[in-house]
Amino acid sequence: MSNIKNIKNIGDLPRWDLTDLYPSPESEILSKDIEDLRVNIKNFSNEYKGNITDKLSIDELGLVLYGAICQYEKISEKMGQIGSYATLYHVTDTSSSERSKFYGDTISRLTDLSNDLIFFDLELNQLDDDILLKALDNIKLSKYRPWIENVRKYKKHQLSDQLERLLQEKSVTGSHAWNRLFDQTMAGFQFTIDDKPYSLEPTLSFLLSPDETIRKKAADALSSKFAENISLFTLITNTLAKDKSISDNIRKYEEPSDSRHLANNIEPEVVQALVKSVSESYPKLSHRYYALKAKWLGKEKLNYWDRNAPLSLNDNEIISWDEAKNIVIESYSSFSEEIGDIANQFFSNNWIDAPSLEGKVSGAFAHPTTPNKHPYILLNYQGRARDVMTLAHELGHGIHQTLSSRHGPLMANAPLTVSETASVFGEMLTYQKLLSKADSKESKRMLIASKVEDMLNTVVRQISFYQFEESIHKERKNGELTTEDINSIWMKIQKDSLGPAVNIDDNYKYYWCYIPHFIHSPFYVYAYAFGDCLVNSLYAIYRDSSTNFVEKYIDLLKAGATKHHTELLSPFNLDALNPEFWKAGLSLIENMIDELEVIEKD
Repeated sequence: MSNIKNIKNIGDLPRWDLTDLYPSPESEILSKDIEDLRVNIKNFSNEYKGNITDKLSIDELGLVLYGAICQYEKISEKMGQIGSYATLYHVTDTSSSERSKFYGDTISRLTDLSNDLIFFDLELNQLDDDILLKALDNIKLSKYRPWIENVRKYKKHQLSDQLERLLQEKSVTGSHAWNRLFDQTMAGFQFTIDDKPYSLEPTLSFLLSPDETIRKKAADALSSKFAENISLFTLITNTLAKDKSISDNIRKYEEPSDSRHLANNIEPEVVQALVKSVSESYPKLSHRYYALKAKWLGKEKLNYWDRNAPLSLNDNEIISWDEAKNIVIESYSSFSEEIGDIANQFFSNNWIDAPSLEGKVSGAFAHPTTPNKHPYILLNYQGRARDVMTLAHELGHGIHQTLSSRHGPLMANAPLTVSETASVFGEMLTYQKLLSKADSKESKRMLIASKVEDMLNTVVRQISFYQFEESIHKERKNGELTTEDINSIWMKIQKDSLGPAVNIDDNYKYYWCYIPHFIHSPFYVYAYAFGDCLVNSLYAIYRDSSTNFVEKYIDLLKAGATKHHTELLSPFNLDALNPEFWKAGLSLIENMIDELEVIEKD
């Protein structure tokens, strides 16, 4: 697709080209792939269903499993390609009924087809531990050991073939439908400011305006629209929380977050240590910084719409797309030519969709698609400094997904905690590059303050979101929550995390409703804090000129889902199970706030 001209003079913004996946929804190639997929799945089921059994000899089992996994892998890759195309085609214009229908029909079709694959995980998990362990001595099969071990983790949470099929089929009209309703509702919103309508992303960007009047108008417009529709979002939240509770009970998960921890291949006690360390640090981090910012802005307290306000007019300068591209590529290339070359491919090959448009989903993401293709990045680029950091963040994901693709569709995608490390490390590289070019005390202060705010949004804000989710899912077990119940939980946690220097009035009570992670990926958010704290520790090692750091870091990214976090961090002598690890990561943020206080006194 061609680039489009942005009215804010930030240059030509790229639209992604999805033809590497399929030429169009009406493509004969797509139709043929779906039909071939149907045949291949049916043949796979006929060949292996009932035949994955420990009654086979060890050698026979090894050969049968290897052949089955190879076929399963090819099927998974093709399903991923089709599903990725439907998703990426839809998200740039969710208001289009044609695109929504194509997306809904495609996902429903893939769900129906995948029903004939459910048996495979179930039969794999019915194998005797000792027999499977011996079968893994097969050299070819041993390649898939990490994937097999990951499947086996779910053994006690899996259900019968019939019930698994039922839950999968019902998801199309259950959680997936509520997710889609949320996306389409948010994408269709128009927020009126000075008699002009704006979609969500531009309205949120007004909260970064140097003009407090504009910030307040944007905040009021958001609150007003959320309030008008809050009954719908209360219903969506209640329904999804109940849906998850039913699934968790059937699958015998003790806590609502347990399934997320299992998917992230991380121990619950590690997450508990992270949450405890961050929440105990609120006074030293967010409370102290926002008090300092209030002073800079000449206020006794910040209003909630001032929290991300620029500290000077220069802090609000528009950064063109070409500038952003050059800054980020230079940052990555200075660290590693190999990584810089991968980053450049996203720009030269139209793998990025950057403009903010009506109907386009809000936020940003990097979609890995499938290992035999390449990732795509979605942005809503507004030309702010934070947008440059978002570009660096999502490119970090894209680079990680590219490097780990060598492991194939079953083992390429790293757990969220590790994948967020790659993205946040990219932000750190970009920040350090900008800081090295700062030519005055004021510009240095602006950069440090901006980075502190980003880190508070990544660590403090995301942990407060996690605490909000914990409370919502816990309380939902006792019955349906009213809007007032949800508002009350939200306001208490936000006041605790932001501190006494931020004035949170009654209009802020609805702001929980627009955060997509609560809808699409329950309990995802702690991965951001995990990644930020880990990056702080990793960058300290890199800064101290650790031997072969770049090579070891690239090896970490290349590992994908083949290693546990303890194995990945061992070369750096880091241990996420040690509470001191989290304190060390948080101390960097504290030290940066110390530095800002020193600059303030000079």
